[in-house]
Amino acid sequence: MQEPFSSRLRSILTLRNLSFIISVFFFTYLVHYFLTGAGGPLELATRMVPVAIIIFVLNTLQTKNIYPRLGNFWNRVIAIIYIGIALFAMIYFWFEFENIFMYRAGSYNQLDFIVGLLMFLLIMEISRKIHTILFAVNMVLIVYSLFGYLSPVDFFWHPGVSFTRIITSTTLELATGIYGRYAQMALTLVAAFLLLAAVAKAFGAQSAIISYIYGVFGRTKHNIPQVAVLSSASLGAVSGSGAANTAVTGSFTIPLMIKHGIHPVYAGAVETAASMGGLIMPPLMAVAGFIMADFLGVPYWDVVIRGFSLGFIYFSAVIMSVYLLSVSSVAQEEVDTPDVPVYNKLKTYSFFACIISLIIMMGVIGYGPMRSAVYTATLLAFLLLAIHLYFKYKAREESFQDQHLPSMIRDIIETHADMAWYLVILMSTLGIMIGLFTVTGFIMRMGALMMQLGAVSIFLTILVAWGFGWLAGTGLPPTATYIVVAVIVAPPFIAWGINPWVAHIFVFLISVWGELSPPTSLTAAVASRLANASFMRTMMTALKICLPILVMSFAIFIRTDLVTTPGLPQIRDTILISLGTLGFTFAMFGRFINRVKFDVPLKLLLAVFALVPLFHPNLTIAIIGSVIVFVALVIGVKRHKDIGPLKRIQKEAAAAAAKMKDKDLKVDSIESVKTDGLDSV
Repeated sequence: MQEPFSSRLRSILTLRNLSFIISVFFFTYLVHYFLTGAGGPLELATRMVPVAIIIFVLNTLQTKNIYPRLGNFWNRVIAIIYIGIALFAMIYFWFEFENIFMYRAGSYNQLDFIVGLLMFLLIMEISRKIHTILFAVNMVLIVYSLFGYLSPVDFFWHPGVSFTRIITSTTLELATGIYGRYAQMALTLVAAFLLLAAVAKAFGAQSAIISYIYGVFGRTKHNIPQVAVLSSASLGAVSGSGAANTAVTGSFTIPLMIKHGIHPVYAGAVETAASMGGLIMPPLMAVAGFIMADFLGVPYWDVVIRGFSLGFIYFSAVIMSVYLLSVSSVAQEEVDTPDVPVYNKLKTYSFFACIISLIIMMGVIGYGPMRSAVYTATLLAFLLLAIHLYFKYKAREESFQDQHLPSMIRDIIETHADMAWYLVILMSTLGIMIGLFTVTGFIMRMGALMMQLGAVSIFLTILVAWGFGWLAGTGLPPTATYIVVAVIVAPPFIAWGINPWVAHIFVFLISVWGELSPPTSLTAAVASRLANASFMRTMMTALKICLPILVMSFAIFIRTDLVTTPGLPQIRDTILISLGTLGFTFAMFGRFINRVKFDVPLKLLLAVFALVPLFHPNLTIAIIGSVIVFVALVIGVKRHKDIGPLKRIQKEAAAAAAKMKDKDLKVDSIESVKTDGLDSV
């Protein structure tokens, strides 16, 4: 019996299909802009920020109600109101953009104000749902803007700002606020690079990369944690989020580590530390890299070339930390890893080939970043499509038979829209925050305070800046932390003669560190949940693994060529800082000698020598110090490889002996168990 027309119509007119139609419009409009730049980023923001809001509303209704305590009916009504406001604002700005931007600038009419007010309230309400801390900060700033003249503290006093001025400065003036530079950045450079992640996900390249790394590097138990490190480094290059990176790679690597006898806390900590490194890796660099290029007025490639050095230093130290800890705590046994299918190898090679092509386009050929990202995403889609068609229709691979091209194309569009709307609303919320900071004069007062601290001691200023960044990072995501701290801290640093690159890279590293620092860390929260482990223990263990990297944040003030002079000076300083951080890493986790009373002084001596390549201003002495550290590391790693397992075996033997005693079994002594364990090795 044929299905009634009304039933077929209802099956077509679903929320998911409506969301997909809006996502197609969003996707095609953005791609057209990436290739043509038509209208400019400001006009783009006035048209696409409302579309991002509509996608948020529709996607939220598909998974849960916007307001769970209300029934489905009222949620649908509210959703219609929100979508209506967004559509009205988009259409209004579409036709009135030139009048608002040019002819009525500073003297807006009543309808302008109403549209601005509606968008302001809508963004604030959405931020309350998805960025609670940012919403709370903005509410405090609104009250401060209105009643600053009541402040009893001179530093915070200002004459007050009218409510009308708050609305116009954050919506209608366009240079700041909802449609300002941050929302424009999310819709242009960031959204263009998100195409790579969307294509990789839709064609299964992400899981293929993890499978390939596991097959190549996971052949022994104590190498299993390195699978997490290398997977996160690879996928972090296009994810731009530590939590998202953990969710993708950790869902495989954390159960894998636990399966092979690795403690859940350690498994979660390794994944957390590795995923945080993904925030540093180009080309996405936690989205903050794009904003840094805008702040400094340089091409994005200039940021990327410095990001590779930062990523190399970070992952060198994390790999060393994980290796030393794994040797001491994980048995060195071979693991039967499944063979990597040919199609997963090809997907992995295609992904990394496209990353290399992206670098060539931006760094060698000189294409703009948006055009390079679109071309690279197209190339990746073409390569992965060829692999899909061959293995589905020619090789008849079983795992490809349930994959259908139309659904994969739909997945690309929906994934891109889902990642983009979140960042657009985040950036619009940050635009409100920075706009309120600006109209109250708070940024200027904080800058003056930093200048006064600099007059006392530039070292004190750096410590205060780090503390401010850490506090901001406890509640804000890395991108938000970077924007807030850069706006307040970077100008005074530059005024005191610190190179702008050094100032902004320092702020960037603070923002990444803030994501990991206690008492809050979304990345550690995701990892601990996947590992079913204590959140606090996971976070503190991850901090321990990453602690040597904190030194890098301060080393750039001495080894400035790392970020100021690309080329051989940059490579030289990269090596010096790498050796210094590796020296600290070994001093924390390695062992020269099995007896503690001799081992500790040797490690302290190594830590002292590691300070030389990091902080000694004389380059010759720094190089000599780095050579000493390198020799000590070669000897130390070999010694640790021999000594590390003894510590694990002794612990296991002691635990076994205790268990036997509990069962009233006769054991001569723990020492005999230790000896038997060592003899078996």
